[in-house]
This record gives sequence, structure tokens and C-alpha cells, in this order.
Amino acid sequence: MQIELLSNSVDIGKYLKNINVDSGGVAILSLKALHYIVYIRDLHVGAANILKQDALSVGADLGVPRGTVVAKNPYVNCILIATARQLQTLSKKELAQPFGLKEVAYKLQEILKVKKPSHAEVMGVINANDDSFFSASRFKENSAIEAIERMIEEGADIIDVGGVSSAPNSVHVDKAEELRRVKPILDLIQAKRLYDRVKFSIDSYEPLVIENALMSGFKIVNDITGLANSEIAKLCASYDATAVIMHMQKTPQIMQEKPEYEHILSDIYSFLSSRVQEAEAFGVKDIILDVGIGFGKTLEHNLMLIKHQEHFLTLGKPLLVGASRKSMIDKISPSLPKERLGGTLALHLESVKNGASIIRVHDVQEHVQALRVQQALMNI
Repeated sequence: MQIELLSNSVDIGKYLKNINVDSGGVAILSLKALHYIVYIRDLHVGAANILKQDALSVGADLGVPRGTVVAKNPYVNCILIATARQLQTLSKKELAQPFGLKEVAYKLQEILKVKKPSHAEVMGVINANDDSFFSASRFKENSAIEAIERMIEEGADIIDVGGVSSAPNSVHVDKAEELRRVKPILDLIQAKRLYDRVKFSIDSYEPLVIENALMSGFKIVNDITGLANSEIAKLCASYDATAVIMHMQKTPQIMQEKPEYEHILSDIYSFLSSRVQEAEAFGVKDIILDVGIGFGKTLEHNLMLIKHQEHFLTLGKPLLVGASRKSMIDKISPSLPKERLGGTLALHLESVKNGASIIRVHDVQEHVQALRVQQALMNI
């Protein structure tokens, strides 16, 4: 006899089929193998006691504070630990319970519908400015086209072109100057019909610049202000373009001055949810969400957002993560931007593992290779 401990990250369905478990058994056991940890904040103490008993009755459990059973506090925070199968049963049970448990049931059902993407796209960065924090990403006209063609050969799925730095303390640039910087690149992309070979994204929040890009064959608008200007939502709708809605606290000039949140995951979730509703009201059909790594966040905020990317999948939209060579790496392992490729790969691979569909990078070839290796590991 041989006994082997397998990784929790295996495709359990594949392993069960390999030992000839019948199809019904594969479905049931696969649900039992998938575990969820759900943090519930400010739950009515009566609801917590009911949910605790219901969880235990199906083999799950609910972690609650001391004194919950005697209702020491009217509202409590708790943690539900359950398999997918147990979560299914609980979500049905709680529909008939009081104290707000119906809302909990609906959220559990949302969580169960989440499917992590099977593939992640690589978005290469082209900066048409002189002050981007990573100097190797700065290009002008012909050199930008050469870099774009190289990224295409290296396997980029999307190229993101921008004319203004959004790094902390960056200098504001007016729309005319921004357009002057990117227009030669837009014209060359259009003349060479490079949009037939790769998808192009415009990194801007100026309607003038965005419309010029969309007229040049761009299909994605990457707006760090999260469509704060409704004119951008209207442009995305009229050109049938995809909108990237990003979260940023304050502005690039002051965003790193003591960023604070009540609850980082829930605060950003609420922001993104409201912006999605607004965008869809304007007729925007395709939306990508970006939690905004480094945009008004501390190191702990950034790490939390990458670790818990899956939380944002319940919004039903693809997720983009851009942590490439950012200063959060320096805070963990002191380094200059040119020395942060290793940290970047670690952050991006973790992001993809946790649900990201797109990673925005300065180093296309290295990321394409890393993702292929990661995919091979996941498939084994």
C-alpha cells in the first residue's frame, strides 16, 4: 500500500475520474473538496446563533466571538468555514431565517457562482512621457512602435498606451499636452493596422485623448479615475469599447498621504459596484475591474487586495491587476524599480491564482513564460 498527500490546488475532478469514480460521485466529491472561508461583519447576534447551529448541522462551522450565545453584543463579526456542498445547503436554509440571514443566503449563492478564469492575459505597458517611475517603459513614436511589435512577438494580448504618469506625486499634465505626446503613436498604430494583431488600451481619463485613441482602433479605455467623468462612459458606449474601472483614493498627487479605509475589501467592493451600475446605465457593455494596487493604499492594503482578489469576482466582471515594479516591492525587499522583476512576478502569479484575468506588466516575455509554467503546474 502507498499513501500520498496531494496538493489542495489539484483539479480534484480530474483525479477522481482517473480512478474511475462515476460521474455523479465526481460532482458530489468535487463540491466537498472545495472549501470557502467567508468573513461576515456586523451580523445580528440572533442570526449568528442560528447560523452557527445550521452550519454545525451540515458539517460546517461558524467562528463567533465569546459571549455570542448569551447575546453579549447586539452585532458580531464571524467567520464561516464550509465546503461548496455545505454552502449550497446553508444558502437554502438561511432563506427562511430572520435577522438578515436572507441577505446572507443571497451572498452565499453569489459566492458559489464564482468561477476563477482558466487563462490570464498579459497587458504590456507603453508610456509616452518622460516621468514614468520606470524609465525602461518610456517610448516615443518609432521607438514605441518597435516596442509594441516586440511585445506582440513576446506574446502580449493587450498593449496599454498612456501619455501621463500616475505615480505618487506626479505632475499634472493638461489634455492638450497629453494628446501631443500620444498622437504620433496613435497615428502609427492606425497606419500600420497594428490593432489587427493585438488589442490596444488607452491609459487616460481625458475624453479628448480617449476619443482620438478609439478613432485609431483602440478597443479598451483604462481609466484610473473609475469613470468619474460620465463623458468617458458615453464614449465607451458609443464606440462599443471595454471600460477598465479602477479604484483610486484621492488623486495621484496626494493619494499616498495617509490612505485610510474602514474595511479595505468592502470599501473598494462598494466603490466598484456603484461604478459598474453607473457605467451600465450609460450603455457600457464590457467592463473590467481594477482594485488599484498602489493608488492610495498602504503596503498592507495592497497585499490584502492581492491575497483576496477572489472576493471581487462576485461582481461578475474580469479583474485586472497592475503591480509591476511598484514601490510596495521596495517596502518588502529594498530595491530600485529596475531591480523588482522577481517581486513583480511573485505578486502577479499570486493575483492570477486568486482570480485575476489580466496583469498589466512592463516585462511581457517574462510574464508570458511565468504564466505558462504556472498553468502547467495547475493542470498536472
